[in-house]
Amino acid sequence: RNELIARYIKLRTGKTRTRKQVSSHIQVLARRKLREIQAKLKVDHAAKEKALQTMSSMSSAQIVSATAMHSKSAGLSLGLTPPVSYTGASSYPAGKPATAVSAGDVGPLQTAPPPVWEGRAIATHKLRLVEYSAFMESQNRDEAAVDVRQIYDKFPEKKGGLKELYDKGPQNAFFLVKFWADLNSNIQDEAGAFYGVTSSYESNENMTITCSTKVCSFGKQVVEKVETEYARYENGRFVYRIHRSPMCEYMINFIHKLKHLPEKYMMNSVLENFTILQVVSNRDTQETLLCTAYVFEVSTSEHGAQHHIYRLVKD
Repeated sequence: RNELIARYIKLRTGKTRTRKQVSSHIQVLARRKLREIQAKLKVDHAAKEKALQTMSSMSSAQIVSATAMHSKSAGLSLGLTPPVSYTGASSYPAGKPATAVSAGDVGPLQTAPPPVWEGRAIATHKLRLVEYSAFMESQNRDEAAVDVRQIYDKFPEKKGGLKELYDKGPQNAFFLVKFWADLNSNIQDEAGAFYGVTSSYESNENMTITCSTKVCSFGKQVVEKVETEYARYENGRFVYRIHRSPMCEYMINFIHKLKHLPEKYMMNSVLENFTILQVVSNRDTQETLLCTAYVFEVSTSEHGAQHHIYRLVKD
């Protein structure tokens, strides 16, 4: 039974729960249900004694499902919403009550179930805290700027190159990302792994965008991938999503060869001459919307991949 419940939770929420976790949660629900029934039965002492005597011989699962207490006669009905989240912090409960508990001959009495997160999060029945974070943010943009001329030689100089694009503008659309790549994957069968890229953009304008990604080696273009994406209107803005776009064979082979180099300084030596230029433009007007230049090193941190964003300027 617990395995079936765990499978249901996995299908509905994507979260994995063990049989022990399911059993523990059923016991919590059973105790809560007992307290609710006891509160409702205070009006009738005889019915209370009868109901408690019946429930004393039931398991936690039986109390929750109420199969052993099912009766054709009208009784006390208490709704129970199926468990949606065990943490109580990820989603609100949805749907109608799924099961009912009947208790003796007490007159019909309806009550709404408490919210599923109550008692397990910072929340009341009116408001629930979803996220809270403390952070420091620097407002000095001058510290996060790089002169675009310092990286001209790392990208193509021909038509559509970084220099031509920057001169054309708008210059506030140009960025540099220094990316420290984590190559410490534990995948045994890398040949069967999927290598892909997902990106999303949003705008106040409805347009069709073109995303050009150029892989460059020693400042020369090796391969280019061009994708077109149409707008979807969501929550008052236009959203553009490129989901699980497969990497080209050149990139996959490059990653494989890079990972097999024996030392990180060798990897960094190769990456010093490897760059990516990504240009997002309006398909109809050819206006540059965003241009991002990527340069790479191998991450030496225990925290995996990291990055830093700079604004490209010309002083």
